[in-house]
Amino acid sequence: MDIISHGLWGSLLVGRQNKTQFWLAFFFGVAPDLFSFGIFTVLTLLGINSRPDWSAGPPPMEAIPAYINTFYNITHSLIIFLIIFTLVSLILKKPLWVMLAWPLHILLDIFTHSSEFFPTPFLWPVASYTFNGIGWGTPSIFFTNWGLLLILYIWFAITKFKTH
Repeated sequence: MDIISHGLWGSLLVGRQNKTQFWLAFFFGVAPDLFSFGIFTVLTLLGINSRPDWSAGPPPMEAIPAYINTFYNITHSLIIFLIIFTLVSLILKKPLWVMLAWPLHILLDIFTHSSEFFPTPFLWPVASYTFNGIGWGTPSIFFTNWGLLLILYIWFAITKFKTH
């Protein structure tokens, strides 16, 4: 799924209390991609990485630096999320519920990434199993996702307007 959708779904799920919660949930919703592909993008813009050729679709995995796979495995693992969520909860002495946008990102990616390009390693490092989903760029997935987001955000805006 595209990074903006992840942020919007996360904010919708756990960030509707106030603006701070919205943006924190948005951050946790985009964080798995931000800390894997975002780093790659910045290094590419700085000329440190070479830009893979996307003209014929996703580039071969060999065109993506190995460290991206490592970051992707870490940030897209429900096990890693549980460890970090538990540590943060212990440090803060209460759960930081906006962090739930992170596992939502992972769950959405499980079904919207195919085995051909960055399947979601949601059980890493315990298991290497991935699910062969339907790529998020497939028109039926892409437009359904954005249509649902639009409908839900309009509905919540109308509901909030009616109660104020």
